[in-house]
Amino acid sequence: QVQLVESGGGLVQAGGSLRLACVAAGTIYNVNDMGWYRQAPGKQRELVARVFSNNSTTSANSVKGRFTISRDNAKNTVYLQMNSLKPEDTALYYCNLRQRSAEFWGQGTQVTVSS
Repeated sequence: QVQLVESGGGLVQAGGSLRLACVAAGTIYNVNDMGWYRQAPGKQRELVARVFSNNSTTSANSVKGRFTISRDNAKNTVYLQMNSLKPEDTALYYCNLRQRSAEFWGQGTQVTVSS
């Protein structure tokens, strides 16, 4: 079993920055990938960015050039650096881990960007 705990959300003005962190605890295997998803009110959950065990990454077009995902394997932690935030980035951000055909989710951390 894996537990994911997110932190770093909050209220920020447009153009500002936030850094989200997600710590994974439990049975963590070497080969896994971790990612961030978000869900705004009335919308479906969408992928923001994902980092694989070889440190390759993928991200949504809407955040390219503004958000950066990274991981620290020694700490079982994934980060999301969010710069140049826009009001449309407002959402509940969820951490996700996939390993050995299993998938785990955190409880989410709220990000609110005011105009």
